[in-house]
Amino acid sequence: MKLCVTGGGTGGHLTVAEAIAEAAVSEGHECIFIGSKNGQDRKYFEYGSVFSHLYFLDTTGVVNQKGFGKLKALYKILKALFSSRKILKEHKIDVVYSVGGFSAAPASFAVLTLYKSLFIHEQNAVTGRLNKLLKRYARSFVSAYDKESPIKGYPVKSVFYKTARLREELRTIIFLGGSHGAKAINDLALGVAWKLKKRGIAIIHQAGEADFERVREEYEKLGIEAELYGFTKELPSLISRADVAVSRSGASTLWELTTNGCPALYVPYPYAAGDHQYHNAKFILNNNMGWCERKGEDLKSKLFAMIKEPQLKEKSEKLLQYAQKDVAIKMIKDVEDKIG
Repeated sequence: MKLCVTGGGTGGHLTVAEAIAEAAVSEGHECIFIGSKNGQDRKYFEYGSVFSHLYFLDTTGVVNQKGFGKLKALYKILKALFSSRKILKEHKIDVVYSVGGFSAAPASFAVLTLYKSLFIHEQNAVTGRLNKLLKRYARSFVSAYDKESPIKGYPVKSVFYKTARLREELRTIIFLGGSHGAKAINDLALGVAWKLKKRGIAIIHQAGEADFERVREEYEKLGIEAELYGFTKELPSLISRADVAVSRSGASTLWELTTNGCPALYVPYPYAAGDHQYHNAKFILNNNMGWCERKGEDLKSKLFAMIKEPQLKEKSEKLLQYAQKDVAIKMIKDVEDKIG
């Protein structure tokens, strides 16, 4: 089988794309990727991947554009659709698997015009606009939050299963602001760093490239030795070393932490479409597997209360019990079954 994975824009979409490709290749299939020149796509895969070919087309998001900007974005998608058709035909692609994000549109529509199969993974608790539009045309619509999903759980890279462990004692905390960083989480980390040091708790911090220098200088002023990163593809090993996380609640990071057994305080990005990050985190909160606090509320107090009585073992056990193994492999098996 020849498979194309498409989508991206943010690290969350791209980690799903990588997990699906990893599973497809392990099952003996060839896998290519079609993404965008914009967003995180090119940078995410610049250090190598399991894809046989990578294509980055000139596309931008449509939803947040206005007036002429929206028309320009739609024109780029239309142009990229014809480029995608050419790529899919050249590689004799049987299936396109969309992981969402604006860069998924051209190849997703292109495969339908070629009368080939489209499969969709929706990563969030609130379905994105593109996936809502395409859902009726998909052979399978997979979501960890959808009761009708043919596959339960969320696809993450196998390393998160392999390094999963029960957390029982808080020695190391990791702050994760996502691929772009999050000022609210960065400021929270800096605001509590001295108290964490006094308690002997080590800090790992992904600050994002845009805010990296400011955060680095602030740690220096405080005299705190934090393990600081801007952008890194070493998150699996960093998460495996942490005992608790403070994180945005983008779906991929949330499920990577869940799979690895790492409890987290989630601080949802307040401007996410449909407030989906809050709904992602609420799912964890409702199952007593972590904590959630909105930006602007008393994050410091919530974090200190969490550190004082973390109930790490209880929450970590629940996370490990809830996580589904080999979801990406099940997704590929589902494709094999449906296309014969």
